[in-house]
Amino acid sequence: METGREGLSLQKASEYCGIQSEFWDIFGHRHVATEACQRAIVTSLGFRPDCLDEDLAAHDRAVWTRLVAACVVASDPTFTLHLPDSAHNATLTIEMALEDGASATHSVNLAPLPILADATFDGHHYVRKELPWPTAIPLGYHDLVFSIPGLPPASMRLIVAPSRAYLPPFLQNGGKTGGIAIALYGLRSSRNWGCGDFQDLRDFCTWAAAEARVSFVALNPLHALFNRQPYNASPYLPNSIFYQNLIYLDIESIDEFRNSPEAQQLFRAEETQRELAELRDAKTVQYERVQAIKLRFLRTAFDHFLLNPSPDFREYVHREGDLLLRFATFCALDEHLHAQNPDLWLWADWPVGYQDPCSPETVAFQQEHAQDVAFHQWIQWQLDRQLAAAQEHAQTAGLSIGLYHDLALATDRFGADLWAHKDFYVSGARVGSPPDDFSPQGQDWAFPPPNKYKHRESCYRLFIESIRKTCRHGGPLRIDHVMRFFRLYWIPDGSDATSGAYVRDFADDLIRILALESIRNKVLIVGEDLGTVEPHVRETLAQFGILSYRLFYFEREGDGSYKQAWKYPYSSLVSSTTHDLPTIAGFWINQDIEARRHAQTIDENGYRAQLADRVRDKQRMLDLLFDAHLLPGSTPRDASQIPELTGDLHNAIIGFLSSTPSMLMLVNQEDLTKEVEQQNLPGTTWQHPNWSRKMKFTLDQLRSDPAATAFTAMFRNWLARTGRTK
Repeated sequence: METGREGLSLQKASEYCGIQSEFWDIFGHRHVATEACQRAIVTSLGFRPDCLDEDLAAHDRAVWTRLVAACVVASDPTFTLHLPDSAHNATLTIEMALEDGASATHSVNLAPLPILADATFDGHHYVRKELPWPTAIPLGYHDLVFSIPGLPPASMRLIVAPSRAYLPPFLQNGGKTGGIAIALYGLRSSRNWGCGDFQDLRDFCTWAAAEARVSFVALNPLHALFNRQPYNASPYLPNSIFYQNLIYLDIESIDEFRNSPEAQQLFRAEETQRELAELRDAKTVQYERVQAIKLRFLRTAFDHFLLNPSPDFREYVHREGDLLLRFATFCALDEHLHAQNPDLWLWADWPVGYQDPCSPETVAFQQEHAQDVAFHQWIQWQLDRQLAAAQEHAQTAGLSIGLYHDLALATDRFGADLWAHKDFYVSGARVGSPPDDFSPQGQDWAFPPPNKYKHRESCYRLFIESIRKTCRHGGPLRIDHVMRFFRLYWIPDGSDATSGAYVRDFADDLIRILALESIRNKVLIVGEDLGTVEPHVRETLAQFGILSYRLFYFEREGDGSYKQAWKYPYSSLVSSTTHDLPTIAGFWINQDIEARRHAQTIDENGYRAQLADRVRDKQRMLDLLFDAHLLPGSTPRDASQIPELTGDLHNAIIGFLSSTPSMLMLVNQEDLTKEVEQQNLPGTTWQHPNWSRKMKFTLDQLRSDPAATAFTAMFRNWLARTGRTK
């Protein structure tokens, strides 16, 4: 960074924007953000490169000349006041409209309050004071108006948050429990339409409660997708984080499907039954075909629904408001324009008038195609009803916590959320991650960062909605890449993932709002805190009662050896792996390394280095399990003598995870059934069958196949032995 006036201005702008000038990667290497990187990021956040001092002064002026901030999030806050000289000894009136409908007015003499700071703008002098809360205010979202005679009133959205997130009562006093993670799309049954659906989920929950005796079933994000392979099928790169994927609908349980003669005739047709059988028998989920056949029947069912619309549907549409209207409009527009031009795939290529959700052209389309828009609203209503029924069924079946949902970090830059809320995203940069063991060149996730200033200006409306809509029919909620609340790795346009910088967000606000929504919805929060994690992040999560996410592969001592079970924190979820990492069986035979080599995401030198690391890691794993007395004496102590995962080794690893103090223990479906392929190979799209693998066993086979029942018995026994059963 240059040291002249221009360099100092850039430094101040970077600090204002929250850009970290340096960070340390997982290898212990120091990275310094270049001047070009910092300049690109501050520009993307609205600063003019040649007017940094002027823009910084404008931002300061806006703060000092406003009586109070427009949005305050706090648990036990004070109000920060900015007052002109003429008003700092005046009487302040606060009118409070509480969320529950109550109202109150308070008057405060400002003269006794000490002056904490001062500043001058445009010849006018201002002082800063802090005002303690004049009265107790309940948790929630409240509107306040601050008035001083002679000054314009200032409004504030006050969000009063708890100091800790929700925990179920049985976990507040040292309790522990277990669960199973599944890829819902991969559930196999004799009745589904080529991918797992909500009826399959109900059946799996019945099995999981009765046979595995777990407390929860963890799901991949259910967010709406384009369902186009290979680029638009990742549940972690959704079309919208606010709504859900129609492929999970159980079409046969929809009343209008059952009551429609046309739908029933089409369903019984030999051609239909043949196609459904082909989709069920396919080795992987055929997203486009599944969506196409479900849409065909949904349209027929919707036509029948229009004969006698339900008032419940109208209430749902009213309750969802503009958020649903924009999403449904996007879906209808996408279908309409693609039908006119089959080569038109991206909203950025639509006619200009349709690229704005509020344009006259878009409003006219909503009116002219109102039934098409209503169709997509109706689909989301059906999804909401079926998911609510699935959560109710899960708890009735015996899963005390129920369904564990997952909120994705990303959103497709060509999806509905970017189209509908583009002001809330930054242009000129993408989000990714710096280099690590699994991605030596870093990762470019190719979606834009959030505009933190716009979110705060809107009092975090979209953030709040994303939490509510993801968790409202569930128990635990996993926050993908929870470090997002603290910082994200930004990659300026024109740079690769090795040339980015971390940018901080308003973490205190976001964590407190998350805790508030957790309490309101009685949802336990798990923060996926993997990767380059600053120590204070985990400290803050623990302070707020948000569970850490601890993976067997990553819990190491300084010398690379695996941590002993007792060193895992209680306030955490422990698991063997994730969708992005090798299964236990795959780890043992180097399946993930071979897959990276085949996909050409590593070169020959990287391949050999990863194999050498794996030899050491397998031996360390074996040493740990022997030291924990989890392996019989007949097991070889040399990992090279165990070419594949054995029953004893599989049993020992599951036993190790169960014996940790961690509050929640989670086993992925692939590790329960000793599968070798992982769901996703990071850094690939067409090179690997990501997000489409089906479960090894059908739902019926889980109950009848000797291998499946043996795996289940082993897991159930470990849960019982370690106090994790209900």
